[in-house]
Amino acid sequence: MTQFYDARGNIYGVVSPQTLREAGIDLPISAAQCALSRPVWSPAAIALCCDWPDGKRPAGSKSHRSDGLLIGPFQSAPPFDVLIVNTDGTLAERSGNGLTIFAQSLLEQGLMPEEGALLRVHHDKGAPVQTSVKPAEVEAVNGFWLDLGQPGFGPSAVSAQQVEKRVFNGKDVSHVGPLAQLNPAWQHSQFVRIGNPHCVTLLTDVADLPSNSQMRESPLAEDLTRIAYAMPAGAGQPCPAGVNLQWAARQSAQRIVARVFERGEGPTASSGTSASAVACAAWAVGWVASGEVQVVMPGGTAPVLLEEERGALVRVRLFGTARLMG
Repeated sequence: MTQFYDARGNIYGVVSPQTLREAGIDLPISAAQCALSRPVWSPAAIALCCDWPDGKRPAGSKSHRSDGLLIGPFQSAPPFDVLIVNTDGTLAERSGNGLTIFAQSLLEQGLMPEEGALLRVHHDKGAPVQTSVKPAEVEAVNGFWLDLGQPGFGPSAVSAQQVEKRVFNGKDVSHVGPLAQLNPAWQHSQFVRIGNPHCVTLLTDVADLPSNSQMRESPLAEDLTRIAYAMPAGAGQPCPAGVNLQWAARQSAQRIVARVFERGEGPTASSGTSASAVACAAWAVGWVASGEVQVVMPGGTAPVLLEEERGALVRVRLFGTARLMG
């Protein structure tokens, strides 16, 4: 019923709307209606598709068998509507790895045109977020280029509140008090919006990156949840709608090491939009130039292309690859 795909260690289930309806879940006809009625059906969809079968959860694994659920397509031809459901039942505006997986699923169903397609993510925080995807091959790896558009920077781009200004590497950044209280090295953050909100904390020492195991343990897990998640699961501070958290350190020219804690999910092996936000934040503080940037995460390395015109980033593209799990 649900097919699971792996994109650099980020795992999503993919299920069609009709399959959920046949399973007894009251899913509206259109993706837009589904987004508006999300509290009615999302807990049941996550329980059905993402919960571990009784007695099948491996020791030490996460509480769900995937990092989220993709529901779609709602059409048989592009543009394709899709819902990205976090395991806490909330909806995401965009997921680079999730959309890569969805594109791979469309390709395997014979629905993805050679020239690519437009994917429209419906959610309950505003207008649908559109992403153009195109099949491609990079260094003998088949995947997709995702056009994520032009990024936004600063507190206003993510509706952050009660943050102070700081200077890092000669550039203006933000000081997020709740993060800095957890670790004295977490003083400097760059807010980035790429269809969804991100807070990238910039580090001068790779040793200050938190590990995924550390971010799953108390009390750090609870502290990060309060920061990243919207109310009532979190505190919605500094962003009332929640924010994805990343930590980044420069490894070498055009190469950044990163860790990710997603709102609605927690620590993940990788994240496409997080990798793109990290690349943008690194560009903003002068760590990298425009062009290809490699973002290294526990699940793998994501190539990100930054396009610059007259001193501003005008487009971000992410190369994603995914495989169907057995």
